[in-house]
Amino acid sequence: MNPYKIVVIGSSNTDMVIKSSKLPAPGETVLGGTFLMNPGGKGANQAVAAARLGGNVTFICKTGNDLFANRATEGYRQEGINTKFILRNDEVPSGIALVTVDEAGENCIVVAPGANDTLTPADIEYARDEITSARLLIMQLEIPLETVVAAARIAHQNGVTVILNPAPAPSAPLPDELLAMIDILIPNRCEAGILAGMKVSDWDSAEEAARILHGRGTKNILVTLGSLGSLCYDGASFTRIKAYKVRAIDTTAAGDTFCGALCVALSEGENLTRAARFASRVASISVTRLGAQNSVPYRREIDEMQEAACIG
Repeated sequence: MNPYKIVVIGSSNTDMVIKSSKLPAPGETVLGGTFLMNPGGKGANQAVAAARLGGNVTFICKTGNDLFANRATEGYRQEGINTKFILRNDEVPSGIALVTVDEAGENCIVVAPGANDTLTPADIEYARDEITSARLLIMQLEIPLETVVAAARIAHQNGVTVILNPAPAPSAPLPDELLAMIDILIPNRCEAGILAGMKVSDWDSAEEAARILHGRGTKNILVTLGSLGSLCYDGASFTRIKAYKVRAIDTTAAGDTFCGALCVALSEGENLTRAARFASRVASISVTRLGAQNSVPYRREIDEMQEAACIG
């Protein structure tokens, strides 16, 4: 096992982004704005974030056989990501996301998953040796659930730490078999509420949701609460990690940046609480920038920021 290797399994999309004064209401057209076309997808965002922060990253996904796939794959190579297990489907297009971002940095997103929906358990079996040789496996829910379960099973049976970011929020409860194989579950407040069957709006309700999810078998729960911060629960105690105060202009990939940063810190031997603090610091930078992967900082920026804080 490579103690530093991080395997990311998930989606690869191209994001079509419009920055506008406000998010449109149903039936409303909002004129004015800035258009950007960026690489995205939760899996890809997390892989890029981990790689930029110094992680040893393999990305497993499926794309179409089109210009979007070519552009994305070349971008992953330039980030230093192992692209050997980026598979292609000649019959469907690559994933596309339409993103609108308002002046407050809030966003709404519609995704056409395309080839992401065709990543199968057989594809995961093809990458078995890559998964079992890693220290960490992180996944999301922009690929078929059966594929997530298959990958979690392989990793769990071979002592690889399994991390799930249950995003986008599932429409039905996750199977107990999957939850029992997860070492670290990273939902945001909306996802935690759906999974626990309750509303999560503050620290106290996040603690209640974490208890419920731990009771279903997950070892550690890390609930992200936006501008409040994040909550760690290991089944014995809670740790509240307050967010860094910044002026947010775009929250599009903040959660993915957080997850990628967390994986890097864990791969370097940090415990969950210290890793979450590092991830919070990294995510606080990403929300001050426009775009998904474009907003992800490099490790040198984090090191320079920490050095400046020490000097100050």
